[in-house]
Amino acid sequence: MSFIAPILVALVALIHIYILVLEMFLWTKPQGRKAFGSTAEFAEQTKVLAANQGLYNGFLAAGLIWGLLQPEPGFGWQIQLFFLACVAVAGLYGAVSVGPKILLVQTVPAVLAILALIFL
Repeated sequence: MSFIAPILVALVALIHIYILVLEMFLWTKPQGRKAFGSTAEFAEQTKVLAANQGLYNGFLAAGLIWGLLQPEPGFGWQIQLFFLACVAVAGLYGAVSVGPKILLVQTVPAVLAILALIFL
């Protein structure tokens, strides 16, 4: 495996750690509201839902990190591929249900990492 695939997988994991922080800890703060285009009132009303959503993004990041650190390369590859597919599907759903920006933030990096895992 080339060095490109693990870098892309790590980048996707970092994106999801950042999303976790935004959703779990900054949702009602100016940075979180700006990132998601929400009002203070909406953010306050939905902070529990956002925190739950952030936790799931953390699980995606944890799975990707697990795959990167897995000492058995073949099993690590499978773990990474599974969690990247989960990220890509979540990004597609988010793009349809919330907005197209999610496609660029989540799906495109995940698909690039999948392609790197398979072809590089």
